[in-house]
Amino acid sequence: MSAEVIVVGGGIIGLTTAVTLAERGRRVRVWSRDAVTGTTSAVAGALWWPYRIEPEAEVGGWSLESLRVYERLAADPVATGVRMVPGVHADTVLDGLGSWAGEVAGLRQLAAAEVPGPYVAGLAARLPLIDMPVHLQWLRARLEAAGGVVERRTVTGFAEAAAEARVVVDCTGLGARELASDERLRPVRGQLVLVENPGITEWFTAADAASSQPTYFFPQPGRLVLGGTAQEGDERLDADPATAEEIVARCARIRPEIADARVLGHRVGLRPARTGGVRVEAEPLPGGGRLVHHYGHGGAGVTVAWGCARKAADLACAAD
Repeated sequence: MSAEVIVVGGGIIGLTTAVTLAERGRRVRVWSRDAVTGTTSAVAGALWWPYRIEPEAEVGGWSLESLRVYERLAADPVATGVRMVPGVHADTVLDGLGSWAGEVAGLRQLAAAEVPGPYVAGLAARLPLIDMPVHLQWLRARLEAAGGVVERRTVTGFAEAAAEARVVVDCTGLGARELASDERLRPVRGQLVLVENPGITEWFTAADAASSQPTYFFPQPGRLVLGGTAQEGDERLDADPATAEEIVARCARIRPEIADARVLGHRVGLRPARTGGVRVEAEPLPGGGRLVHHYGHGGAGVTVAWGCARKAADLACAAD
């Protein structure tokens, strides 16, 4: 029992944390309410980029650590779901980014004439773009190969997990509002439209963190993912038809062929944003155990997953 850890939450944060712990020799169980491909993480467009996440002082390091992992995983894209894909961040300038940007190979400022659409500034980059359903399944398989297991289980309190493991890691995302009584958490609703890809091979974003209507499209295997929304405090999980039309129209202003692409489906997810930023900290459990909180990654859980997982794992292992 002394080496066992229960990770509560089976999304990208929970699985990367579980893999990190299992590969350090811990016996790990993941308790997830949903199948891994039914989590909020499975909805993500999943381009690596620090977007809508705090604290700024730590995000750069976490992001770069994760970037190096994804660069390696991109050597086997069919298995891992990770590909290195070129694209443009419109309405973005290098001087407005943190020092982390200097560590991203090939990131460069574009001349105004090179930026698609009605934008006068932009950056070109070749970044990890992740097919999340594939990647989540790959993470589960990697966890199982390291001796871990994933169990479908709905948790109503951490005492349930603490009764079976000395260390519990809380990767419940928005669920931590209730489970951890954290009033700093708030949902940021994201809606996507999936369409047949009319031949687009590069991603595009115009995603001002202050805007509730970011525009982006990501070429994923078998589909083009169009976005999006960033609606603070909105918890609707049903796709809104009018919003979907607006998303298609905004993307078609950048690439007109999108307007005629056949719609394959719609996706909605709630980003777990948190005032004050990501919470990665430990507190004692009765009987000498430890509860590690690891949530609040906003719109960049994929971007920081591996860097944050290392920090959470360090806290979990400190209980030994």
